[in-house]
Amino acid sequence: MTIAWGVIGFYIAVAVWISALLFGLRTRRFAPFLGVGIAIAVFLNVGYFVNGQADSIAYFVGIYDVFDNLGLGRTEGADALATCADNACSVWGDRYVNHPSWGVAFYDRFANGNALRSNMLYIHIFFNTVSFVLMHFLLFRPGFGANRARHRMIGKVSFGFLTAGTIAAVWMASEHASVSEYGGIWSQLGFYSMSAFVYGTAIAGIKNARSGDTRAHRVWMIRHAGSMWGAFWLFRVMLVFTGPLFRNYESVSLLLSIWLSAPLGILIAEMTRRRFLTNERTAKVVDEGTPVFA
Repeated sequence: MTIAWGVIGFYIAVAVWISALLFGLRTRRFAPFLGVGIAIAVFLNVGYFVNGQADSIAYFVGIYDVFDNLGLGRTEGADALATCADNACSVWGDRYVNHPSWGVAFYDRFANGNALRSNMLYIHIFFNTVSFVLMHFLLFRPGFGANRARHRMIGKVSFGFLTAGTIAAVWMASEHASVSEYGGIWSQLGFYSMSAFVYGTAIAGIKNARSGDTRAHRVWMIRHAGSMWGAFWLFRVMLVFTGPLFRNYESVSLLLSIWLSAPLGILIAEMTRRRFLTNERTAKVVDEGTPVFA
């Protein structure tokens, strides 16, 4: 049977990432955790441009095949599992013949979909990935002193990219009401909600920057970072656990990720800010521009 070495490599990278998180919680130095998370996210997204959408989606589905098939026989199915033509929607060959139904639909919609939908996915991935990376640069290099003009310029570029990526995401979500494997209208509304959390926190941060409230600006941009991490990473991590747990209920696992990932990301960012980035350290970053995540 086929062994998906690429997926196994991904699991190893995630293990390193978890180790970096434990290191951060112990030392209050989160730069390694953030760096590894950014690197893995960029790697996954760049794959769409290098390998094409079909192969990248099959790789993505293959990550969850292992978990969603835990405890099941090779051909044993469940309500939230489905097959795909020639078993092409996964990188595991004939090792797994049942896959998360949302993954099968995801693969089919882009491997066999129209050019506009495919281009919208490329737009969303490219612009959101660049904005995701720039966001961290801006957090690590606040706009004080000589950094002010550069910070403002990069911030405008990042927000422009975020706007383009969000528009593409909303456009794609507008088609989801007819995709039962995603959850139908609930997935459509959920992706609208996710976009609102991501874009709304950025708007709040920009509004405070323009009014001159640098402390509130940084607070909202930390929350925005949480929404972005939630929309990308919590979304995917939740599926690892909810997939096997709710595999007898089609679309429940995906809907939980769609609706909860961004607000949970904001909540975690706010808790992290209050726990690790307050008092003396926050005052220092506002007054001197010292990166608080280093």
